[in-house]
Amino acid sequence: MKRVVCFGEIMMRLNPKSYLRFLQASEFEASYAGGEANVAVSLAHFGVNAAYVTKVPSHEIGQSAVNELRRFGVDTSGILRGGERLGIYFVEKGASQRASKVIYDRAHSAIMEAKSGEFDWETLLKGADWFHFTGITPALSDNCAQVCKEALASAKKLGVLVSCDLNYRKKLWSREKAGQVMGELMSSVDVCIANEEDAADVFGIRAADTDINAGALSHEGYISVAKQLTDRFGFQKVAVTLRGSISASDNNWSGMLYDGKSGAASFGPDYSVRIVDRVGGGDSFGAALIYSQLEGWDDQKAVNFAVAASCLKHTIEHDFNIIGLAEIEALAAGNASGRVQR
Repeated sequence: MKRVVCFGEIMMRLNPKSYLRFLQASEFEASYAGGEANVAVSLAHFGVNAAYVTKVPSHEIGQSAVNELRRFGVDTSGILRGGERLGIYFVEKGASQRASKVIYDRAHSAIMEAKSGEFDWETLLKGADWFHFTGITPALSDNCAQVCKEALASAKKLGVLVSCDLNYRKKLWSREKAGQVMGELMSSVDVCIANEEDAADVFGIRAADTDINAGALSHEGYISVAKQLTDRFGFQKVAVTLRGSISASDNNWSGMLYDGKSGAASFGPDYSVRIVDRVGGGDSFGAALIYSQLEGWDDQKAVNFAVAASCLKHTIEHDFNIIGLAEIEALAAGNASGRVQR
């Protein structure tokens, strides 16, 4: 069985029920999530030996986050205990022309204050085939950026393939600092995952003839973005999610996989998605892409599978993509009718 290790912050998510606004809510639904945790849960659903590494406080809320990962089959043996708090984020789901909103309450979380040298990466990555992190983790603190460097050094020493989802978050750091720190980390990354905005925000690389707010996406523009990223950092693959935002309720969804060696680009099918919950959509794409690479699929099959997986995530409440291989494969094969399965 293939083994994937994911590293990042797990947080408690609090959201009003249904489509209530924050100011209307008298109660909040609690769940747990985080970019890399979402990937680990998806991979566990695919039958992969998925391990998650983080640091959580030793009190009951920290344990609840660990228990949630365990419930979905994720290996939590590498999670450190300590620190004062678990990060929180609040989600107000948008509808129609009203955008979704996210408010973070994560300052001084346990993982934010993790120290260099706390994680024994050679032990944590022993026997691993793949290591995954996102640009969110080094953005949390200078210490977290250093821990990421240590993890990547061990991954390269052990011959472990590395993927990174750029995931730029302007509420965590500036474009200038993101470009500097991520630029240093990218030399150790084999597969880069991004969306329409990440490459522009972090590295100043933009897709021509594209307006994401108007839902206009240029295939040639994204091939150019992937080529520029590959020329700069030497990636084996670059994957880009393609979201055409019609409204908060309706998006067009697709993706691209670019081969750094041949320069060939493969595009997935275009899906028209009625959104239930879009948070975690990019993570579900990344997890499915990692699975496809571990299985050795060709690029077209890989991107079709990843786009289908992330399309289905948009229909599921909360961050985790609670979806199995058979459902994804059915959609990727063209069964998009949504008819009742009996």
